[in-house]
Amino acid sequence: MREWMAQTVIITQHRDWAWIFVGAERRDELVRQMQAFVESNSLERQQSGLIKTSNRRIRSIDELIKVEDISGTLWKGKRMYVYDPKSIRLMTPAKSGEGEKITSMVQRTGAVAGVNAGGFNDPEGLGNGFAALGAVISGGSVIYTDQDGTVPQHIVGFTKDGTLIIGKYSINELLDMGISEAASFYPRVIANGKPLPINDNSRAPRTAVGQKADGTVIFIVIDGRQTHSVGATLKEVQDMFMEDGVINAGFLDGGASSEMVVNGELVTKPSSRYGERRLPSAFLVYSNPEDVVANRVWDGIDKIDAGGSYDHPDFLREQAELKAKQKSNPTPTPTPTPTKTETDKTKTSETTTGGSTKSTNTGSSTTDTGKTSTPTHSTKETETDKTPATTGKDTTNPTKPSGSTTQPSTGSGTGTSTQGSGTTTKPTTPTEPTGTGNTGATGTTNSGTKPTTTPAPTSTPTPTAPSTPTAPTTTTPAKTP
Repeated sequence: MREWMAQTVIITQHRDWAWIFVGAERRDELVRQMQAFVESNSLERQQSGLIKTSNRRIRSIDELIKVEDISGTLWKGKRMYVYDPKSIRLMTPAKSGEGEKITSMVQRTGAVAGVNAGGFNDPEGLGNGFAALGAVISGGSVIYTDQDGTVPQHIVGFTKDGTLIIGKYSINELLDMGISEAASFYPRVIANGKPLPINDNSRAPRTAVGQKADGTVIFIVIDGRQTHSVGATLKEVQDMFMEDGVINAGFLDGGASSEMVVNGELVTKPSSRYGERRLPSAFLVYSNPEDVVANRVWDGIDKIDAGGSYDHPDFLREQAELKAKQKSNPTPTPTPTPTKTETDKTKTSETTTGGSTKSTNTGSSTTDTGKTSTPTHSTKETETDKTPATTGKDTTNPTKPSGSTTQPSTGSGTGTSTQGSGTTTKPTTPTEPTGTGNTGATGTTNSGTKPTTTPAPTSTPTPTAPSTPTAPTTTTPAKTP
């Protein structure tokens, strides 16, 4: 179970956190194994002649695509058949500086349907979708690349004749092959009709693409990280492709980015708490693809801002609403609950040696004879302020080559009170904390509120035993292939 949980974290941009489950040494070994499997599967060159494309133009939407529900033991999703591979285009955002939701892309460009495509740098799981990773190619032109033209990189794309290309190629090689539409992601799971080995058993939201021998393209989108659908494994998706007779297949960006849009409507359920995400690229299906032109939104930009919580509109709106709610409904000060019982003074009588009677109040030493005598009970008044502890942990959400993390910070405090038999004490008033830390889940983002220090008590507290630190808690997040 720990290995499985570690793999689930490793396939996100927050792979460093996998040490929580298996330790740093085993985490690093699992990362090396994953990278080796991805690289090994990308090396085999595709054989020509296995895919037969046609010059037949299919433009009726009913003939162009078919969408159906699919499900497994722990997941649900959609499968879309695209019968004319030359109807697929790689679309980019409408403007520079931020990605675009797929529903917006589809509606803006008049597409029939579409799915998410390439990966991007995603700080805190709240990236703006503009910092694309790898290559973005549309209409035979290189719209964006973060590598030199001679450096091989993972590619999922289509040639001008509609042949799906999956593997590791340089930009120069792709252009020589006649590539038309492409984005970067991995892993490749079927090559030249045979399944490739998979050593990753994690479950997550998935987006994948494959092509049959007759040229039919199949897009699969699996919901994940939700109660209705935990997510699929790479092997489960590979098996579906093999059952359909797919010749070549691989994965596109996954996790919270996974989604499918048909006729302008979102037909899957993204795992992001804000719904659809802004993305850098999408594979869209068009009835008239020759009329489609992707925007060159990265031209002339030297430095790309990936965004984050500081400029995410949904996150900022959520925080503003929380602050407004706190102002209109302030937390009431709780009524102090007495923690010690004040002993009623009970008068007792006892006879002194001289036969006189001494009246004694509990907790005091007085006699009516004027003589000093030892009191029946000792008087001790102890007041201990209890300060609730605050615990905070801040974390920074497919397999991505980059990501950042923040080490967890936790702490706890306890208070004790002493009450002696027959004592008179005052009730203690708990000191309310002035701030609490928000615990963030791996692959998700916390509200960004930092814990504040509780004011020191006005009275001198009774020393207490040192508190035991509380271990950090985690949940699995993020983004997957």
